[in-house]
Amino acid sequence: MSRWLPFSCVDGPGNRLVLFLQGCNFRCPGCHNPHTMGLCDHCGDCVPGCPGRALAMQEGRVSWQAELCTHCDRCLDVCPRHASPKTRQMSVAEVLALLRRYGPLLTGVTVSGGEATTQLPFVIALFTAIKAAPDLARLTCLLDSNGSLGETGWQRLLPVLDGAMIDLKGWREPVHLALTGWGRERVLASLQLLAQAGKLAEVRLLLVPGRSDFLDATGALEEALTTFLLSLGPVPIRLNGFRHHGVRGEALSWPEAGSADLTVLANALKAKGFGSVMLPAI
Repeated sequence: MSRWLPFSCVDGPGNRLVLFLQGCNFRCPGCHNPHTMGLCDHCGDCVPGCPGRALAMQEGRVSWQAELCTHCDRCLDVCPRHASPKTRQMSVAEVLALLRRYGPLLTGVTVSGGEATTQLPFVIALFTAIKAAPDLARLTCLLDSNGSLGETGWQRLLPVLDGAMIDLKGWREPVHLALTGWGRERVLASLQLLAQAGKLAEVRLLLVPGRSDFLDATGALEEALTTFLLSLGPVPIRLNGFRHHGVRGEALSWPEAGSADLTVLANALKAKGFGSVMLPAI
């Protein structure tokens, strides 16, 4: 577990408890949380530079003491694996205890990442336990995902999943590959599968000025993209603009997406008949 939030109103509808799982199979240059990509291999590179002495090597493993941590993030900056030593193991029972603690104020739970489906057995076990608990069954179980999960995995998850929010970070294969390190085939298949199952809660388009390919040369929405999105049915579309917050490396030289850029894309979507288009608050 990278971290968890007791309350969030931006990770799905209503007020939600959000779990951010550690580990991601994509390698997006513009990732806002690159420290959630890798899993700690306990090399110890982060230990000497910790000013609060919150990190130590114990029996060959990096140990983190939260009460000593100053959250300077030096450990994240030096990690060669894009990992974080500031993680913890949480069981399904511990998450259920959190949900019972905050339950009266919650609409549901959202599991995010990193990429949540890299820990699919845990997600399935958690959602199954929530659905089976009389005092928690009212909570909706949502997933925030990059869409890389295969069909067999989705079929295992669907019975206990209320909805998934899926990122589409590029339309053409070369652009998607450049922005994520992965091809688009699995993502498109996931969007179609979830839409057919009635479990596609939201499509999220990432706008990176000068690199995204959602619009054609005339400024209109790409025809093939239009056809694909329309085939998914009346699914809400959320626009996310690239920002430098948390980004490392080459993507720091990329231009940020401003409100004007996002409005152009939103208007292009609406011109093609997409009614539910949400803009970020920037």
